[in-house]
Amino acid sequence: MQRPTLMFGLALGIGLAAASGLAAQAAPPAKVAASVRRVFGTAARIDSVALDGATVLRISRADTVIGFAQVRNVKGKDQPITFFVAVDPAGRLRDLDILVYREPYGGEVAYEAWRKQFSGKGPDAPLVVGRDIQGISGATISVNAVTAGVRRAVADFAAWYGSGRLR
Repeated sequence: MQRPTLMFGLALGIGLAAASGLAAQAAPPAKVAASVRRVFGTAARIDSVALDGATVLRISRADTVIGFAQVRNVKGKDQPITFFVAVDPAGRLRDLDILVYREPYGGEVAYEAWRKQFSGKGPDAPLVVGRDIQGISGATISVNAVTAGVRRAVADFAAWYGSGRLR
C-alpha cells in the first residue's frame, strides 16, 4: 500500500497555480494528506487527474472511487487563502479544510463550526452567504471569498462529471 503523502508531492506540483488563478501558492503536502485522511479515511489511495489545467485528486479504496478533492486558492482581503475541497462521487460536498490562512483577521473560516455547513451541498445549492451559508462577524471578506471558491469548485466538479471526464 502506498502512503498518501508520497503521492501528494507529485499531485500538488502539477497545475495548482493554473487551478487557482492566483500566483502559485502551494499547500503543505502534509496538510493535504491530513485532510484526505480525515475526510476519506486512512486506507484512501490517491492519484491525480489533470483537467482544464487543474489537478484533481481521485480518492479510492479497494479499487472503488470514493470521491475527489482539489486544492484551490481564493483571494482574501490582501492574501491568498489556500483550501481543500472534497466531494463524493455524486458531486456533493464532503468537507472543506482551510490549509493556509495568511490574513491577520478572518481566520474563523477555518473553524469546523463554520465549515460543516457546506457538507452535503451539491451543484444545485446556491452557496450564497446570508442565504444557505452563514456569515461570520469580522470575517466578511474571508467568508465571501471561501464561499465563492467552493461554489466555483462544485461547479467545476459538476461540469467535469457531466462531460464524463471525471470518473
